[in-house]
Amino acid sequence: VLDKVVEMSGWGEGAPQGRFRGVAVHKSFNTYVAEVAEVSRRDDGTFKVEKVWCAVDCGVAVNPDNVKAQMEGGIGYGLGAILFDEITLTDGHVDQENFDTYRPLRMEDMPAVEVEVIASAAAPTGAGEPGTPPIGPAVANAWRALTGKSVTTLPFSKSAEA
Repeated sequence: VLDKVVEMSGWGEGAPQGRFRGVAVHKSFNTYVAEVAEVSRRDDGTFKVEKVWCAVDCGVAVNPDNVKAQMEGGIGYGLGAILFDEITLTDGHVDQENFDTYRPLRMEDMPAVEVEVIASAAAPTGAGEPGTPPIGPAVANAWRALTGKSVTTLPFSKSAEA
């Protein structure tokens, strides 16, 4: 999966001007996933995840379109978690009561996603959760390539404000 995602993203050719990439690899449910995230900095100093490439080896993909959809959904879910999801308490009460005070991932925040399912003759494995864990480290590695700084706080948007 690492070789495939490197090929898909054109890693060896480098990112376009003003964009930076990070990579992460993960295994769970006997499924291997590698993701490359490409980020850029906006004029206001914030950043945007522009594109994500994902390679997945889940054994025989019984329904490849469903595997791709699971990876895309996991990437979106993971991005929401690392970029914006935050619950705070004041005097023991949750401050976020609805979507007017809770910041989820929005359509404008979702990057382009390209998924490749590796052909395999191995027994099918899990494809629901494994797409989520590598997106955080991939984005953090891209941010470090962009700024030279490590992410130390979640949600990520708090680290990226500096």
